[in-house]
Amino acid sequence: MAPSFVKRYAIAFGKYNLAGFAVMALSIGGAALLGLREPPPPTYVAKTSLRLNQPPASLSTTGSQIQEQGIQTISKEFLLHEAVLRWTAEQVLKKEGVKLNPQTLEDRITLTLPEKDAPPLYSISYIATKPELAKTVVNTLADSMIGASRDLNKQRLESIATSLEERLPQIEQELQDAQQALVDFEKVEGAAVTMALDGNLVGQIVGSRQQQSQFKQELEAVDAQIRSLQDRLGLTPDEAYASSALSADPIVADLRVKIYGIESQIALLQQTYRAEHPQMIELARQLQNYEQLLRERAAEVIGGDGFTAPIFTTDRVRQDSSLDPTRQNLANQLVALQTQRAAIQQQLLSSIENEQQLSQAFASLPNQQLERERLAKQVALKTALYDQIQSKRVDVEAAKAETVSSLSRAGRVEVEEIVTEPLNMLLLMAVGTGVGAIAGAVVIYLLSALEGRFYTWEEIRAALQEQDVPLLGLIPTVVSFDPARQKFPALVELDSPYLEFYERLRSTLRRMGDEPPKMVVVTSAGDREGKTLTAYNLAIASARAGKRTLLMEADLRSPGRSNLLKVVPDPDSPLEPLRYYGQINECIRWVPEVENLYLIPSPGPVRHAAAILESSEMRRLLDDIRARFDFIVLDTPSLSRCNDALILDPYTDGTILVARPGHTQSGLLAEHLELLSDSEDIEFLGAVINDADIPVKVSFSYSESLLETAPGEHFEPHPQLSKPEPKVPMHW
Repeated sequence: MAPSFVKRYAIAFGKYNLAGFAVMALSIGGAALLGLREPPPPTYVAKTSLRLNQPPASLSTTGSQIQEQGIQTISKEFLLHEAVLRWTAEQVLKKEGVKLNPQTLEDRITLTLPEKDAPPLYSISYIATKPELAKTVVNTLADSMIGASRDLNKQRLESIATSLEERLPQIEQELQDAQQALVDFEKVEGAAVTMALDGNLVGQIVGSRQQQSQFKQELEAVDAQIRSLQDRLGLTPDEAYASSALSADPIVADLRVKIYGIESQIALLQQTYRAEHPQMIELARQLQNYEQLLRERAAEVIGGDGFTAPIFTTDRVRQDSSLDPTRQNLANQLVALQTQRAAIQQQLLSSIENEQQLSQAFASLPNQQLERERLAKQVALKTALYDQIQSKRVDVEAAKAETVSSLSRAGRVEVEEIVTEPLNMLLLMAVGTGVGAIAGAVVIYLLSALEGRFYTWEEIRAALQEQDVPLLGLIPTVVSFDPARQKFPALVELDSPYLEFYERLRSTLRRMGDEPPKMVVVTSAGDREGKTLTAYNLAIASARAGKRTLLMEADLRSPGRSNLLKVVPDPDSPLEPLRYYGQINECIRWVPEVENLYLIPSPGPVRHAAAILESSEMRRLLDDIRARFDFIVLDTPSLSRCNDALILDPYTDGTILVARPGHTQSGLLAEHLELLSDSEDIEFLGAVINDADIPVKVSFSYSESLLETAPGEHFEPHPQLSKPEPKVPMHW
């Protein structure tokens, strides 16, 4: 069996062969015109070569580096740069008076680069109609390439010199900044670092620690004396200071005498008078005044301004101010020792602080040394860079006299004449024929693709597989030799070989699910795809299998085909379709030619077909026939015309979609397959491919019976079938 694309092309060739032959004729004609042209005039090729200049002995390092870089830069893009071509065109215009476009000039130049391990030669050639022009162009182009290399080397040298001049001020400033930073560090930290390195700093730290030890010993001695005096006096240094001050104050002593005298008088008078006696009251008042004065004077003597003075009672003041001369002398010694101790303590703290500062300076000594070394290195680096820049400037000045081009001439310009031989007419015609055949085939295939149709059943099957749609049956091209059924070949013959394929379709439906579908809707995506013929023959196959089968023509928008089965429809059905479907026993007709087959003819075409299909009469009819028949087939209009099939689907067990090669539109089929597959309200069973070019085995007796049925017809064997086929177009 031929591949699908071969079949498609064969079918397309039968439709668009004139377009293919026209393209082929144009190709052959173009080849003939090309062969009849006069041979072009002779052309001239000028050739020359350039070689790489090896870096010469140079006194400057920069000059040698630039020469090496110039050699590495040489490439096809550099040699055929726009500036090189433009300068060449300008010079040719001046010398020969011929205006050349740089782009056209590049197209006619052939530049060959040296191969690996070959001599470094660059071959240049140019084709022109005049030898003088070709020679001038090659000469000028070679000079332009040499000059471009030389200019590039000079530009690199100038770029280096400019870069050095731009960097020099910055390097000088950085050197000065580094030197100044080193000088500033020496001014501030240099003496300390030198002293630390000489050992003076360590000696000062040791001396400070010895001094602290001496101060601590003195403090211990003073503390021992203070403790001894405190034990003898029973007073702290602060209490000794207060008692000594109060005992030495004459005002306090006078107030103590007066208070003592009043207390004596009160003690004598208490023996005679009561406390309420005026004299007793006056003495008590005087006693309070003197006690108040005593407390105030004590606060003045001890507390200075009175804000920091302690709170004294009269008894405490009288007690503290009653020191005898000996105890007062001891109290003064205790106060002096306390003062001496505070002075020694202050000296100890100052020594400790000094030692800490010296220790910190000694600890930071490594960092200071590192900082001075870092600054010194910075100065050395900046100095070396500055010296290098100056040396490079001198080297660049020396290289200016040594910079040359990296290319030079390797030979003279040679001009060669090229004569074009006339084209071989036979070869051109053969090539034109081959190209035309290929182009014609491509045009035919493209025209078929632009139709958007499936040409073969393999293409339809592939489209179904992409949509995951089950293929229920593959039906071959059905041919009938009965003149009455040539346009609609219903299979009423008992020994028809096509019944086998519809029987397979029926068996496939019976194997679907736990409960096989009993009532099915047959429709198609578009018109003329064979859905009516499939519905008729599927019902006939079911009836031939012994099943009580009903075929209902549910296409109310078109006339029915019941007359092909010799069934006469009700003549009044188009006038009152609802009454027609309401009389269930009268609308169902028996098919005389097929046993077990019944038919409900269509009353169409009628108005408001959708309303009739949704009516209660139609619903009762569908419920009744479901109970009375084993298998029901509903033939409905195509989905591209209306949604009648979708209206009837909820009342049936599923929908079957019929497709036909040469008629089914790819986009239309994909659209309706997606609609049927994705909808949850539609029970989509699968698809049937109709009119497929598959072989059919035909028995001898069947062929003889067909020939006897239509005598006088002329038959030719179909290329894909093993039976004769009449030359009558099919309209189903």
